[in-house]
Amino acid sequence: MIYCYESPFGFLSYAWDGASCSHLWLDHRGAITHQDPISIWLDAYFQGRTLPSPPLAKANTPFQNKLRHGLANIAMGQTQTYGELAKTLATSPRALGQSLGANPLPILIPCHRVLAADGLGGYAFGLTWKKKLLRFEQDAA
Repeated sequence: MIYCYESPFGFLSYAWDGASCSHLWLDHRGAITHQDPISIWLDAYFQGRTLPSPPLAKANTPFQNKLRHGLANIAMGQTQTYGELAKTLATSPRALGQSLGANPLPILIPCHRVLAADGLGGYAFGLTWKKKLLRFEQDAA
């Protein structure tokens, strides 16, 4: 089922099947709000608190699973460059960037915390979102 969540930045939507979340969208697609582990986690996040990861759908590949763990180690309010994270994960920055761009769970899997060596880099959901999330996290940290 697709549910909506009202964040400080507007409505978000997420797919929750009662056991795990498979997608989070940075726009309004769901018709109703719902109390579940995803909405509880998002409440904490937008209050500047950190909770353990909510139940998420399994990553599609071992590399994506490895990437999720690497991103989870970047604390709220902190960032790493593509090169730094790629070195930690023993991969190339290009492969890392492609996988980050395919992240179906933004915010929950914090790909916005990865920057280019010379600036923001890209973000599949637009640089406006990346800037908002980074600014929010720096203020909350």
